[in-house]
Formats: sequence, structure tokens, C-alpha cells
Amino acid sequence: MQSKSELVDALCQIRRRDEMIRFLQELLSEKEMEHVVCRWRLMKDLYKGETQRFIAKKYGISLCKITRGAKVLKDEGSISLKLIKDLED
Repeated sequence: MQSKSELVDALCQIRRRDEMIRFLQELLSEKEMEHVVCRWRLMKDLYKGETQRFIAKKYGISLCKITRGAKVLKDEGSISLKLIKDLED
């Protein structure tokens, strides 16, 4: 899909933190941003060893959303896992 590729290219051009924040605010609604942030938090919580059930209760979300994050983190080649490791360790 060309639009997906164009979006990736646009994201890759952003180097400054303040510009990335502004771009995301321009692109996403507040609710959409909350969903992305929640997904990131739950993946970090999984990385730290919190259980899926605890995370579901903590954020009031379904186990399905958490299971997706758990699958991503099980993949040793995952970019998300690499980013979390870099930020957490």
C-alpha cells in the first residue's frame, strides 16, 4: 500500500522529539493517541514481568489486546522488544 509506505517515509524524516510529538498530535485524535500509549505501556509492563491478568485489570482492557503485545515481545527480532530493552535497561 503506497500510503503506508509514504507514512513510514514521513516518520523516518522526523528527527526532533518536539516535531514527532507535534506530528502525532496532528495525525491522531486524543483517543487514538491514548490507545497507542496504552499499548506501549502494556508491552513495557509485560517486559517487566507483570501478568496479563494484572495488566488487564490495571488498565481496564481486554486480554486480547495484551496477548497481541505478548506475542510481539516473544519475537526476538521484534523492533518493539529492542526499543523497550534499549529504554528500560
